Amino acid sequence: METMATKLLLTFAICRLIVTVGLTIDPTDLLRLGGAAAAAVGGIQLSVDQSDLESASMDFGMLTRTEPLAVLHPSSAEDVARLVKAAYTSAQVFTVSARGHGHSINGQAQTNNGVVIQMSGSGAGGEKRVGPRPGPPRVFEKERFVDVWGGELWIDVLKSTLEHGLAPKSWTDYLYLSVGGTLSNAGISGQAFNHGPQISNVHELDVVTGKGEILTCSEEENTELFHGVLGGLGQFGIITRARISLEPAPQRVRWIRVLYSNFSAFTGDQEYLISLHGQPDAQKFDYVEGFVIVDEGLINNWRSSFFSPRNPVKISSINGGNGGVLYCLEITKNYHESTADTIDQAAAVLTDKEVEALLKKLNFIQTSVFTTDLPYVDFLDRVHKAELKLRSKGLWDVPHPWLNLFVPKSRIADFDKGVFKGILGNKTSGPILIYPMNKNKWDQRSSVVTPDEDVFYLVALLRSALDTGEDIHSLEYLSNQNRQVLRFCDDTGIKVKHYLPHYTTQEEWMDHFGDKWGRFHQRKMEFDPRHIMATGQRIFKLSSTSSSSSMALL
Repeated sequence: METMATKLLLTFAICRLIVTVGLTIDPTDLLRLGGAAAAAVGGIQLSVDQSDLESASMDFGMLTRTEPLAVLHPSSAEDVARLVKAAYTSAQVFTVSARGHGHSINGQAQTNNGVVIQMSGSGAGGEKRVGPRPGPPRVFEKERFVDVWGGELWIDVLKSTLEHGLAPKSWTDYLYLSVGGTLSNAGISGQAFNHGPQISNVHELDVVTGKGEILTCSEEENTELFHGVLGGLGQFGIITRARISLEPAPQRVRWIRVLYSNFSAFTGDQEYLISLHGQPDAQKFDYVEGFVIVDEGLINNWRSSFFSPRNPVKISSINGGNGGVLYCLEITKNYHESTADTIDQAAAVLTDKEVEALLKKLNFIQTSVFTTDLPYVDFLDRVHKAELKLRSKGLWDVPHPWLNLFVPKSRIADFDKGVFKGILGNKTSGPILIYPMNKNKWDQRSSVVTPDEDVFYLVALLRSALDTGEDIHSLEYLSNQNRQVLRFCDDTGIKVKHYLPHYTTQEEWMDHFGDKWGRFHQRKMEFDPRHIMATGQRIFKLSSTSSSSSMALL
């Protein structure tokens, strides 16, 4: 019965496409394609191929599986708008979800009663785009910005801008994510203390709203849509073009890691370093992150081969044999290579004195300094190298019960005591990031919610559930541990906010957005009144009529 209902709904949806854009294909023919290929429907690549459906039914979290009715491979914003318009005007409305590289979790880019729009040109396994693709990034050197398709991966944006000696200012740690995907959340990494998140570095967007309209928005034009879409979890429309701010790209990076056994010294140094954001480049680092080490094995294997395998770092040797938790501060300094024809080497070349002057003000364990120099692009793409190693061992495509929290500065010491030194014990199954950001670098008109303090920390438990036979690596154990962390925060009054949020009740979503909920709901009713967009986020229930004001959850 379920299969028959699904086919009937898809047939009905395609019939609406036929009515809307004047197509002549018999929709039942699409259902008979089986595993053949995508069907060209009035210029739209609408696929019911089983491999496409299977790919769109899973995400990086691998925690849920939801198969869509069909997959659209768009070649333009018009393709996206045509499909969304059909969904919006249909008497029997169907849903639309945009999928980039498939790196989201908790089914946030999935739908079981509609169409997934595959915005990015290749999947996690590197499969190529079906049909024609939108144009490549277009760099404007003089104005220092780049126009990119919403499904473009950041690694490809970087490659395009570097050809002009330019690069975006703010990044995510992993570059194989889509532009539209990260801008729908925020997009953060170690540059955020200085440049703000990626959403703070956008000049303009083209968005297909939930009504099927293509609108250009910016600070000056359609401002409610502009600020709503940035960090809006895909609720108001699909980003088809983004205009990203650029800066001159450095050539190389001095990458430094130092260790701490004292948490207050660690956070004190991090907070000092991000307070330098207004200083000249020579007087600050370009990137500030950190991570927690509760498992000795992780210090030599965290995300990259940073430390030499021939000289592994031992927690016991650094921590005086006392065991316990260590903290690693990760910082970088960008620079240009010295050449014979460099006119002003003093301004262009990194000097050891700059780094030494900054390090002298920090309180790390003096014997723990590890430094390496590498090309700028290699540093930015560092996580991909770790990905390739994990893939080769079958350790990448596993469940990822991640938990990402923004923790207010005033309670980070309590979080350390209760979580890092308490709940987590001395074993974990993946990296734990921790680094502070300046709230004044975040535009509060966006949809993103942050703690109500001038400085707050990202704490990211990026664990992987492994089938090792050990309970501590199991999905059940890690998921339960996440619940313990959240319960601890609730019991002790630590007012955390979720990054990449996922909730199942309207009360939880309203609590998450706080005083932003009213505007968030108002924007939803204006730009997606039938609630057809991004239903995998489970914020609003699908509306049967365009005039409905239903606020119920799925």
